[in-house]
Amino acid sequence: MNKPLADRIRPTTLEDVVGQRHLLEPGKALYNLIESGDIPNLIFYGPSGVGKTTVAAIIANATNRTLRKLNGTTASTQDIKDIVAEIGTFTAPNGILLYLDEIQYFNKRQQQTLLEFIENGKITLIASTTENPYFYIYPAILSRSTVFEFKSVKWEEIVPAVKRGFDILAGENGVEISFEDGVLENISRGSGGDVRKALNSVENCFYATPTKDGKKHVTKELAAELTQKSSVRYDRDGDEHYDIISAYQKSMRGSDPDAALHYLARLLEAGDLPSACRRLMVCACEDVGLAYPQIIPIVKSCVDIAQAVGLPEARIPLADAVILVATAPKSNSGAGAIDEAMADVSAGNYGPIPRQLQNKHYDGDEAEVKGQFYLYPHNFKNHWTAQQYLPDVIKDKHYYVYGDNKNEQAFKTYWEKVKKG
Repeated sequence: MNKPLADRIRPTTLEDVVGQRHLLEPGKALYNLIESGDIPNLIFYGPSGVGKTTVAAIIANATNRTLRKLNGTTASTQDIKDIVAEIGTFTAPNGILLYLDEIQYFNKRQQQTLLEFIENGKITLIASTTENPYFYIYPAILSRSTVFEFKSVKWEEIVPAVKRGFDILAGENGVEISFEDGVLENISRGSGGDVRKALNSVENCFYATPTKDGKKHVTKELAAELTQKSSVRYDRDGDEHYDIISAYQKSMRGSDPDAALHYLARLLEAGDLPSACRRLMVCACEDVGLAYPQIIPIVKSCVDIAQAVGLPEARIPLADAVILVATAPKSNSGAGAIDEAMADVSAGNYGPIPRQLQNKHYDGDEAEVKGQFYLYPHNFKNHWTAQQYLPDVIKDKHYYVYGDNKNEQAFKTYWEKVKKG
């Protein structure tokens, strides 16, 4: 079976790599390291299909060391030891360049074993990961490596690779190729910044297009049908998941309904209804809160409807709620107040509950003043009377500060008037 198109046309020079100009332009740190030929241990971090393996292969070609490849999902400690055993033999006279894909799947012990062999310089490690290396890679390996972040490729940069892929397939099969307007752009857009997926779509479109008189004409309709639905990068346990839900809530908090709807759409496109609902309710309470407290049951009702009807109809009540939260007045006074109170409790900054607030029970002989002396607020004018509620050690503490919105300022004015008598 032929290798996939993405492997057959993999670039062999840095200039031919699609995207990653922030790393691979002359003068950039990674470019200079590769050009020098003195390669340190490297970690490539970024989404799949953006050139990490390609750049590693180019580095391997630029060094005299023997290239060995392992994948963290399948490799074992013994595989590492087998590679190390080659050092100093005729198969690896100048040492080994080890390319370890998906290093995040190596457990701590496996990474410690690897560390032992990269410390003496006989193995140069190039590891790739789709996850944040600072969370998943053993700190000792990180401290001995240089991390470079690869980014999703812009769709405009993918178009030439898509065209080249079609041309190569046409040449290999001895046919002429033509396209309906927009085909190349649609395939590039639909790849979600993943060049490999774009080239897989190229193969699908090429072989699904009938040949007539030695010619193939790829239509927009066929391309739309066969292009992989990958415009949303998403892994519920990965960085992209947390980036999207973070942007979703921050957009609502920042009162930008358009951005909030965009990130809602990305969550729903990925089928992540639970995250869309949970962050929406959190934002209603945390970021709108007391500025418009009625929003909380409204948002909860929209979430209940969304969960009852499911996707795709769930998008409608959620969109209503997202727009409402994004355009509502904002106050985080409630969230700030409980955070300060919890910080005090966590730090042990509290004391015995005042006697007048305790549940009624017997005063022991040690009590100097017997009796509870609780003042029932409803027995007083405006249903309030001065009384100590906080423990003695923090009796003058203030956690809640009225927000500057109309709602909370009205409450403030009311209580100032009542408490002044």
